[in-house]
Amino acid sequence: MHPICSKKLFLLDMDGTLYLGNHLFPQTLPFLSAVRSHGGRCIYVTNNSSKSVDAYVQKLAQLGIAAKEDDFLTSSQATARYLRKMHPETLFYVLGTHSLKQELAQSGVAVTDQLSDSVGGLVMGYDTELTFQKLEDACRLLLRDIPYIATNPDWVCPTEFGYVPDCGSVSTMLKNATGKWPKFIGKPEPEMIRLAMEKTGFAPEETIVIGDRIYTDIASGLNAGVSTALVLSGETTREVLEASERKPEFVFDSVGNITALLQ
Repeated sequence: MHPICSKKLFLLDMDGTLYLGNHLFPQTLPFLSAVRSHGGRCIYVTNNSSKSVDAYVQKLAQLGIAAKEDDFLTSSQATARYLRKMHPETLFYVLGTHSLKQELAQSGVAVTDQLSDSVGGLVMGYDTELTFQKLEDACRLLLRDIPYIATNPDWVCPTEFGYVPDCGSVSTMLKNATGKWPKFIGKPEPEMIRLAMEKTGFAPEETIVIGDRIYTDIASGLNAGVSTALVLSGETTREVLEASERKPEFVFDSVGNITALLQ
């Protein structure tokens, strides 16, 4: 029996792993069905902070995947948890989408998109509504010694035509302008993986992270001490894998290969 058959908690990246943009990979639905038949639990773990959990539920539904809010862990949720714990009284300027600002506010974080003397921190995410004014506001804020938090370190976000700059790339742009670098939340940090295990009650030896990126998906699993599987359906190529110092436990062309093992 393949070692992956002992896993019960499948922590899944989405874009590049299950779908690309609005294109569902043909292997995805059979894979999710095989996990359920195996008695496993799927949690969708994403660094993309541009959408709310409700929006992800709707997106997966449009792709033919039935999911509920409890099936997700996002970098927005992890960031909100961190801000509530570490900076409960701070008003944060949000360099991100309206959805990110709304999700943080609903989680009890004080947020704004206007500069003022009362702003005490900067939080940024993958911003599909980015404007130059937001960048200028961020540069003004970073002249001060304030908490500076970013939801995720991803350099790019995959699309159906290629890639667009993600939060890590914009963070680098601000670093070049201000000399300041944020504290990143989300993968590759282990907190989201640990939170998923805590939430579901599964042990590390029952857990596996499956994703298409070594420096976020695979690294988060390695940092949390759980098994990892890289799928080559997204960003990572075999050349990138060979050059990487950090290696996943398993490598597959797609989640379809895992389906065959579970069956």
